[in-house]
Amino acid sequence: MVIRAQDSRHDRIQKIVLRLREARTQPEVRLSFKDGREVEGAITFVERLGTGRLINVDNEFSLEFSIHDIDRVQY
Repeated sequence: MVIRAQDSRHDRIQKIVLRLREARTQPEVRLSFKDGREVEGAITFVERLGTGRLINVDNEFSLEFSIHDIDRVQY
């Protein structure tokens, strides 16, 4: 018999995708990455590719990201 893990990697990615879907309409989002970086700005997100871009106009900064690099999405 196979026992499913409480928080598998697939479930975690699905939660991040859901948060990114919701975050697309927010004026400012904070992304926390697995490597410890935290960046703020508006995001675009292409769900079928699992990639997006965070843009911070005030700091003239943009960053491409993958859902596999994200630890947490806050808005």
